[in-house]
Amino acid sequence: MISKDELVKLLSQALNKTDLPLAGKTSGKVRDWYDLPNGERLIVTTDRLSAFDIILARVPYKGQVLNQLSAWWFEQTKDLIPNHMVSVPDPNVSIVKVAEPILVEVIVRGYITGITSTALWYRYSLGEREIYGYTFPDGLQKNAELPEPIITPTTKGGATGHDERLTCAEVVEKGLLDSKTWEQVQAAALAIFKRGQEVARRAGLILVDTKYEFGIAKDGSVVLIDEVHTPDSSRFWKADSYAERFAAGEDPENFDKEFVRLEYAKKGYRGDGEIPTVPAELWAAASERYITIYELLTGNKFEAGAYPVEPRLVENLKEAGIL
Repeated sequence: MISKDELVKLLSQALNKTDLPLAGKTSGKVRDWYDLPNGERLIVTTDRLSAFDIILARVPYKGQVLNQLSAWWFEQTKDLIPNHMVSVPDPNVSIVKVAEPILVEVIVRGYITGITSTALWYRYSLGEREIYGYTFPDGLQKNAELPEPIITPTTKGGATGHDERLTCAEVVEKGLLDSKTWEQVQAAALAIFKRGQEVARRAGLILVDTKYEFGIAKDGSVVLIDEVHTPDSSRFWKADSYAERFAAGEDPENFDKEFVRLEYAKKGYRGDGEIPTVPAELWAAASERYITIYELLTGNKFEAGAYPVEPRLVENLKEAGIL
């Protein structure tokens, strides 16, 4: 494992953006992408860390973990639904088949938890009992396992720029998807989540909830896109201490980027107003956690790519004949 001191030193070199000699660059919260000929797209996963829908920092090796972990999960779930992955020519880069994104983020939740405005526990703690079209009884305890995983969709950005809550019925009612496609997406999401929970359990973790994104390929088929079961898109807890801590009314030991959100929440920040200052050691700890979760889930040793990232990335893309 790379030392925390070394990770702090690498903060200034963490990949913030790319400027590759390719046309049509587009940037999201974490990824830069470039359209290629023949219906493919080059996606660079940067080290930007987003929480509360805001980019807060850069975290060394975060982009590499997200890219390589997603590629691993795409391989593990391709028997459940096709995905857009073609190749991984660099630790931070994926070549994918272009698909038209479905304008619904598919959140699957196995537990009632969370502190963000769209989270089940946060809404429940405000007194809501009808949430995302589901009816919840009184007396639930924070972090309780649900009888079965549920899907709680949101819009992608919405009119406000933030994700807006939907019920499963509203996805079709609002014309976001036809009923047949939505049924296929829901079935795939629940199957992928089940597979993810099984893998996580073997790694000593609980997959609590996650976000999936789907797209429509050129042939009209539904495909899994974006990222899968990463510390960015998913919530993980340590399995061995969950039951004891739950019985004691204590929060589980989280093992994702939730500790970053909690650190900001302690300072009264939930995504609005001035962003508080946090120590550099928080981002080094985040890097350590991303690397560890990659190793736990995949069973593979993390091989750190060379920093700075962009010169290495350009060289690898030239070798792959992309540049």
